[in-house]
Amino acid sequence: MIKAVIFDFDGLILDTETAWFHSYKEVLHDQFKFDLPLEVFVKCVGSNDTALFTYLEKEIGDQLDANAIREHAGVLHAQLVKEAKAREGVEAYLADAHEAGLTIALATSSTKKWVTTHLTNLNLISYFDYLITQDMVEHVKPAPDLFLRTLEILDIEPDEAIIFEDSLNGLIAALEAKVPTVIIPNPVTESLPFENFHLKLNSMADMTLQEIIGSLNK
Repeated sequence: MIKAVIFDFDGLILDTETAWFHSYKEVLHDQFKFDLPLEVFVKCVGSNDTALFTYLEKEIGDQLDANAIREHAGVLHAQLVKEAKAREGVEAYLADAHEAGLTIALATSSTKKWVTTHLTNLNLISYFDYLITQDMVEHVKPAPDLFLRTLEILDIEPDEAIIFEDSLNGLIAALEAKVPTVIIPNPVTESLPFENFHLKLNSMADMTLQEIIGSLNK
């Protein structure tokens, strides 16, 4: 029996990932005339930017100031997401989960301050019973730590939850935690080679939460 729903944040609830790609792409082009490939950027989606800057240091060299790049991209990103709304169907899923008496958790590679700020701005924070963030685990996704910690805190078994994810790193972590996973990619992640998920949807509007839960019970 499903007792809990576990949501990722970046790219799933709010499409911050597309905004990050465009922000980094613009800064790198302006400063170095460097064209950031999507297939490189997408490797850090759902995780952290280690892979991105390892690649950039090889391609651009000593002239790269990682902290300055992060800062400039962050300014652009803040402008892009300032007025952004939650992705289609997000609030309906949260409301339905609450109505059904399910525990609602967030498991994200981002910081607590980041998700708290954005969930508050979106008027969604009151739906969440638990926020499990990067500062609560040793390793972020694709390691399973965030999801294993969530299961521990909620005191449930893997088959008593559903995870909603948009990234390959998130799916890898969910599969290792052995939790059924629904993939809802965004424009940055839609071409990734997702495998072994329970369902893949274009949008949360494609199926109701009750229909997804019903599909797990078949």
